[in-house]
Amino acid sequence: MSQRSCLSVILAAGEGTRMKSVLPKVLHQIAGLPMVAHVVKAAEAAGAGSQALVIGHGADEMRKAAAKFAPKAETFVQEKRLGTAHAVLAARDAISKGYDDILVMFGDTPLIDADALTVARLKLAEGAAVVVIGFRPPSATGYGRLIEKDGKLIAIREEKDCSEEERKITFCNAGMMAVAGAHALKLLDAVGNNNAKGEYYLTDIVEIAGARGLDVVATEASFESALGINNRAELAQAEGIWQARRRHEAMLSGVTLIAPETVYFSHDTEIGADTIVEPNVWFGPGVKIATGVKIHAFSHIEGATIASNCDVGPYARLRPGADLRNKAKVGNFCEVKQAVIEEGAKVNHLTYIGDARVGAGANIGAGTITCNYDGYSKFFTDIGEGAFVGSNSSLVAPVTIGKGGYIASGSVITESVPDDALAFGRARQKTIPGKGKELRERFASAAAAKKK
Repeated sequence: MSQRSCLSVILAAGEGTRMKSVLPKVLHQIAGLPMVAHVVKAAEAAGAGSQALVIGHGADEMRKAAAKFAPKAETFVQEKRLGTAHAVLAARDAISKGYDDILVMFGDTPLIDADALTVARLKLAEGAAVVVIGFRPPSATGYGRLIEKDGKLIAIREEKDCSEEERKITFCNAGMMAVAGAHALKLLDAVGNNNAKGEYYLTDIVEIAGARGLDVVATEASFESALGINNRAELAQAEGIWQARRRHEAMLSGVTLIAPETVYFSHDTEIGADTIVEPNVWFGPGVKIATGVKIHAFSHIEGATIASNCDVGPYARLRPGADLRNKAKVGNFCEVKQAVIEEGAKVNHLTYIGDARVGAGANIGAGTITCNYDGYSKFFTDIGEGAFVGSNSSLVAPVTIGKGGYIASGSVITESVPDDALAFGRARQKTIPGKGKELRERFASAAAAKKK
């Protein structure tokens, strides 16, 4: 297979009106990635080194998105929607480059398994001219049936055109195909539009190829792999299937998920063995977790790197740029953004650390915040190794707390603190005996007067 060149033609021109959205349908996301990007990834995993995206509705938005998930893909605009064969032919320039294999896929089938595509390509390598990917849905009602004879596929029959016997067939058309590059354009150009809708149907190439003595076969994919998305309910269903697959994969690789159904991964989440994830944890894009980490319940992690043996949460929020080194701890109701928490450092509770470095072994007391933004610019806070920051302190950036520095509780620190120094930044306390009672009586009298 590695010797055979392959182009995937991905049809992504549909408006998706049933999504009730201004966003092109195939840009709606599964696991934080546009569904069409999942299709591209599957094609690449099956050996398709080139991609052609056929777009229409929201073309500019599609091109902008494709530049991120498929930067080398060619885009072709289907100006008029005249059927699936017509859509494929929009990519004529790409198809004509002489690829061995052409995969025809749909941008709204994000769960397609790369293995199903590889099997179809193998059939091409064995001599088939057209390979149709089929599946067996829970109910075949509404699907086109794959009509086979002597191991060959002779037709794809729409349900309304099926005989009573043919309607009993449970093997249905998933829509995706693999076509030998040597025959692709000749078969596509032979498709006519002599039908009720006046459209050019891709499925017609099955009978056209058969009439020319070419081999046409069907392969089978799972129902989930062939699932097409037409509305938000189906989008949620696909998300659930994707998450179930990823959780299963994580657990088989040595990750403990205490309540798997409550943990949500993103498409690129990396998580090491012997990590324990408690219930209700959400991983956004860009998360890398090493081995032996413990993620406590209700934590929200995005764009963060977590080294071995760290402890996070419960109710922690790690935002993009959070970088936890070995054995660091970020505890309950803490938020970390664009900051390094070095080895063994502790940010235990009710704390915000942003645009900062917390040195190895440092301890950040409850309620501490780095004041990193003045409304216009961000500034950096550097907290040295072994420093101690007392509870309810505000560190006004830019500021440096030296190695072994000690910040008294309740301080507002606006100037850098040298190594091993003690810093106070709070008003002197004054106590007036009896004044509390006097104030309560005065306030009570004023409140009573208002009620009259």
